[in-house]
Amino acid sequence: MPTVLRVALPVPLPNLFDYLPAAGRAVAGSRVEVPFGRGKLVGVVVEVASGTTIDTQRLKPAIRLLDEMPLLDSELMQTLAWAADYWLGAPGEVYASALPLALREARPLPSFGEEYWSLTLAGRSAHDAGSRRGGSKRLLAVLAGAAMSAPELAEHLPGWRPAARRLATAGLVVRSERAPSRRPQVGSTAPRLSEEQQHAVSTIGASLGRYQPFLLDGVTGSGKTEVYLALIEQTLASGRQALLLVPEIGLAPQTVRRLRERLGVSVEVLHSSLSEGDRARAWLRARDGSAKVILGTRSAVFTPLPHAGIVIVDEEHDSSYKQQEGFRYHARDLALVRARALGIPVVLGSGTPSLESLANAEAGRYHTVHLRARPGALRPPQVQIIDMRAQRLDHGLSPALLGAVAETLARGEQALVFRNRRGYAPVLLCHGCGWHAECPRCERPLTLHAGRRQLICHHCDHRQRLPTSCPSCAAGSLKPQGHGTERLEEALIAQFPEVPVLRVDRETTRRRDAFEQLLERLQDDQPAILVGTQMLAKGHDLPNLTLVAIVGVDEGLHSIDFRAGERLAQLVVQVAGRAGRARRPGRVLLQTHQPDHPLLRGLLAQGYATTAHELLAERRQVQLPPFSHQVLLRVDAAQRPLADAFLAAAKAALPDQPSLQVAGPMPAPMPLRGGRHRGQLLLEAGSRTHLHGMLRPWERALRALKEARRVRWSLDVDPVDLY
Repeated sequence: MPTVLRVALPVPLPNLFDYLPAAGRAVAGSRVEVPFGRGKLVGVVVEVASGTTIDTQRLKPAIRLLDEMPLLDSELMQTLAWAADYWLGAPGEVYASALPLALREARPLPSFGEEYWSLTLAGRSAHDAGSRRGGSKRLLAVLAGAAMSAPELAEHLPGWRPAARRLATAGLVVRSERAPSRRPQVGSTAPRLSEEQQHAVSTIGASLGRYQPFLLDGVTGSGKTEVYLALIEQTLASGRQALLLVPEIGLAPQTVRRLRERLGVSVEVLHSSLSEGDRARAWLRARDGSAKVILGTRSAVFTPLPHAGIVIVDEEHDSSYKQQEGFRYHARDLALVRARALGIPVVLGSGTPSLESLANAEAGRYHTVHLRARPGALRPPQVQIIDMRAQRLDHGLSPALLGAVAETLARGEQALVFRNRRGYAPVLLCHGCGWHAECPRCERPLTLHAGRRQLICHHCDHRQRLPTSCPSCAAGSLKPQGHGTERLEEALIAQFPEVPVLRVDRETTRRRDAFEQLLERLQDDQPAILVGTQMLAKGHDLPNLTLVAIVGVDEGLHSIDFRAGERLAQLVVQVAGRAGRARRPGRVLLQTHQPDHPLLRGLLAQGYATTAHELLAERRQVQLPPFSHQVLLRVDAAQRPLADAFLAAAKAALPDQPSLQVAGPMPAPMPLRGGRHRGQLLLEAGSRTHLHGMLRPWERALRALKEARRVRWSLDVDPVDLY
């Protein structure tokens, strides 16, 4: 029988593809370039088999072998195969997701030496003459002392690459590469740990070298990062690698700086804002073991770790760890699977642990370590509810809230006004006839963005110009209704004109490194106001921030999503945790029309732990996750009957299992999006084994349905969002 390569190709199909070998010795984990249809694709060899079920006369030979040694080691290959089976991913898309984009192409591996930039003679003359302006001038000044590495430049001058390209084209700077430095530098001295922190480090550190999941349950500001740093120091001392996952790109720069200063080693960063070349080089340095500390967002969970020592998942409750398109994996859960395969401890850290993790801890699957106190802080922030009923509001802000902001600024301190809605106003309304601006593709209100003079749909990104008069009655009385961060920013600038007001949301942080630059404008000893969305709820340490005011709480109290209570509690606690993290006491204001709501009252009186356990008891009583397991079939189509016909056929194709509960077919909570009609079918079972036992056969049946040809559909295992 001939030798056959079984190859995973990046196409949305559930099977592998057989090819005859090219020159060279291919092994599992190697990349190959193969013919596919009329073109060529790069795939990953999953197996070198001694036979095939296909007539060998029909097999095409691979074009060429791209790797002499496998890029993906056996542990990663086995983990990816498990992940493809569990989350029902197409094998080729799953294996491709483990590789940086630059490594999915038929090109030689990039050199993974350290990238350095220096001035040429002409560049030094340009610096001395001051002939450049803006970012180019700043980069010349930074390089005037000595050549600097790319990570050092990113730390000293965020967003430096466009200037480097301009100066390189002009012959004023030059790029070079040096072998990765393996000589550790002297790190900074660690602060004295509290008894709780030391206990956490000792408990978790005792498990280095074997698999053990830990839930590090620490109140916001309790010093979880110091525990991470101490554990990473122990890992490095044993010659092993550490992987630290964070939920948001915005957390990466300050975390990188802290890691480098403390540990005295280079820290490789993997996230979507990096250039593809930088991501590929960092990934390859991790693969060859020269990268000892790897920091990244969700996709960094696929980083190869030949000398694995520990995996840490910060803010493990965050839904950003769940991929919502394509291969719908959950990075937190995949981190647990990898840690088991590698035989190392995994730490899930959070001030507001997910109910799934709390249930696993209760069941004895995780070992819980608590951090209940804030080292160095005077006391936890005081939390107060502001009853908005019958109050006269100024752009959605109550007099009590504005008074508290004024008092905070008068003391030279900083305030955060939190509103989880970007834009100026969520609705533009005509007071003459009642017309409101609506997305023609989603039938949902368009959000007014006053700075751009545009109406934007936050669901499908449809955009249109701001009308000067009502399109229905031609009246000029168009009024914004409701409040977004842009409108709050305008109101606070008018109220406090002498104080900097910084807005932090997706609009103001689109440019690479913009988030870090905004935070750098905050001077620790000067008054300022931050206005922002949930980007500010995660892990940022602002020592002079003493007041947090949360507006728009009520929206989370009336959601149909069974996870809404958990998410609102987490959001309130996380945002509140930004206040009073240093020596000054903090204060938190919750502005609401529902001051007596049981969730708010319970959260304030008893804290997150009690609230979470009450929510967990409710879930257990009605057998909702984590006490049952779900799979969501989503479909969208150009016409509603097409979506309905597919869902009806999909339900009919289900096996007759008494243990399986089926909800639907039904319209999605948002039935129309981007001009496509949406529907869903929700499967639920008490046994994960029984549920997964029928999924693959059912998926094959779905692909064979004639109704599937005219719709787009996907299966989401363990969905975190039913929207």
